[in-house]
Amino acid sequence: MIEVVALFLVSLTILIVSFLKRTTTTTTTSSSSSSRLHNKLPPSPWAALPIIGHLHLLGPSIHRSFHRLSAAAPLLHLRLGSVPCVVVSTPDAAREVLRTHDLTFSNRKQTIAVQRVTYTNSSFAFAPHGAYWKFVKKLSAAELMSPRMLRRQLGVRDAELRRFLAAVRERSRGGTERVNVTEELMTYSNNVISRMMLGSGGHADVARRVIREVSQIFGEFNVSDFVWCLRKFDVQGFKRRSDNIHRRLEQARKEESTRNEAGDEDEKVKDFLDVLLDVMEDDGAEIELTRDHIKALVLDFFTAGTDTTAATLDWSLAELINHPQLLTKARQEIDRVVGSDRLVQESDAPNLPYVQAIIKETFRLHPIIPMIARKSTRECHVNGYTIPAETLLFVNMWSIGRDPNHWPDRTLEFWPDRFVRSDVDITGQHFQLLPFGSGRRSCPGMPLALRQLPTALAAMIQCFDWKVISGVDGGDAGLVSMDERPGLTVPRAHDLVCIPVARLPNII
Repeated sequence: MIEVVALFLVSLTILIVSFLKRTTTTTTTSSSSSSRLHNKLPPSPWAALPIIGHLHLLGPSIHRSFHRLSAAAPLLHLRLGSVPCVVVSTPDAAREVLRTHDLTFSNRKQTIAVQRVTYTNSSFAFAPHGAYWKFVKKLSAAELMSPRMLRRQLGVRDAELRRFLAAVRERSRGGTERVNVTEELMTYSNNVISRMMLGSGGHADVARRVIREVSQIFGEFNVSDFVWCLRKFDVQGFKRRSDNIHRRLEQARKEESTRNEAGDEDEKVKDFLDVLLDVMEDDGAEIELTRDHIKALVLDFFTAGTDTTAATLDWSLAELINHPQLLTKARQEIDRVVGSDRLVQESDAPNLPYVQAIIKETFRLHPIIPMIARKSTRECHVNGYTIPAETLLFVNMWSIGRDPNHWPDRTLEFWPDRFVRSDVDITGQHFQLLPFGSGRRSCPGMPLALRQLPTALAAMIQCFDWKVISGVDGGDAGLVSMDERPGLTVPRAHDLVCIPVARLPNII
């Protein structure tokens, strides 16, 4: 779709290029001279066009396009429509923008889809760095993702993991029927965050489907966000789709509220939604929360906690199916540490270094959010270049994960062994691997993910053999397709459909 719109705009601009050529050349020469005297922007491709800038150089996979354009430049300056952008493609440059200039790049761009779906600037994920954002981050760290709360919710995660494993076993009918594992993983991760946020789970089938659409539309590239003359036009249908998603989310929220109101208040355990409602009703609260704020916050955590967890597990399992020797190695570790008479637990994860290495290798080769996106609040200088205020920043972690200077051994292969004796950290300290970002806008859900991901993956390895049917999932015989879905988020393009055969049915 990007290429179609870009082609249309290119055709339009051809009509005025001849007229603008002399003016553009003169202006460029003058501004270049001024730039040398005052500001030095990062290198930029020469092929910028009027109106669309460098948009015509982008394909459907934005991070791959940036990777190609940045081959010889750790910092790359682009003009996407009327919006100045800088692409960062090395760990050293990433450290500069995310640590040294963390405060400068503490904002995010609010797209048309974000504004229409998240109750107009009420989203924590996209809120400007300020009092509201700081308050919600502090509240989520203290009430939702604190060690105390995560210990308290351990039973919830264990119950939902067992429910997921039992559902897979039941749907496979003794290892004879195909199961859509991608959908089951979405249900599992959605139920975990639902019970943590709302105190209930297992009912939100409609909400789960809509949340997946939210993740998709937030990840897709909307030309109207970048080309000024298209901002009032719904060229790609984003406004229509966003409004439809918003209406369906409202309906799902009302249905969930009705179920909660019908529940037994005496037995209800206080959840994060209760905490938010208490703040809203507290006249002396540090920040005045509205119902729109609460709805946007619930959507933030559902979106972040559902799609990313499920997609990471999906990529990990798909790679292990395609590399059976790695799956065998991981299973041997699990059988040695856990045994065959009980299900793997979160407390086992620190003793499963190879499973942890598989998760890290998935983060490296298949980052679900391949680019860390920020927006500069003021001018700054990085690696000798000037980055103006109001510049969009993209740290291309997909590209950094494929940099042979930092990953010299089997760079493009899925090879977890690289991490077995490695001290590479994934909590934002080592800039060659940033699955949760870094700095003040790092992912608040990291403590949950670090507990949930290795345990769930280990349980899938421990409990099932996984058989792939030829022609299903878009892959070759016995293999899973590793195609990506285009966009700014990159789950696999096809659902993982295979036959799970229970190994240890008595422990599920």
